[in-house]
Amino acid sequence: QVQLVESGGGLVQTGGSLKLSCAASGSILSINVMGWYRQAPGKQRELVATMPSGGSAIYADSVKDRFIISRDNAKNTVYLQMNRLKPEDTAVYYCNANLRTVLYTSYNSYWGQGTQVTVSS
Repeated sequence: QVQLVESGGGLVQTGGSLKLSCAASGSILSINVMGWYRQAPGKQRELVATMPSGGSAIYADSVKDRFIISRDNAKNTVYLQMNRLKPEDTAVYYCNANLRTVLYTSYNSYWGQGTQVTVSS
């Protein structure tokens, strides 16, 4: 079984910073894309940032120049450094990984359980 475990969420004031981490574990053969999505109350889940293995990051316009996504492929971990946070960044942040396992050799999408980020004004 594959698990994606997120950490690093919390409460921060406007203008502050947080760093999210997500570690994938299990019988993983390879990971293609890892990324972050978020869902605010009453809204649909949206892309925040993704990073393909060996490729360039893609960011939502709303977080460009404030958030930085990075990966440690040796640890199957993805990070999201969030700077200059705004109240509109408040949401549950979900980690996503597109990966292959020993049992399922085609790529499938897996999700973490989510971590709450709250930015106070």
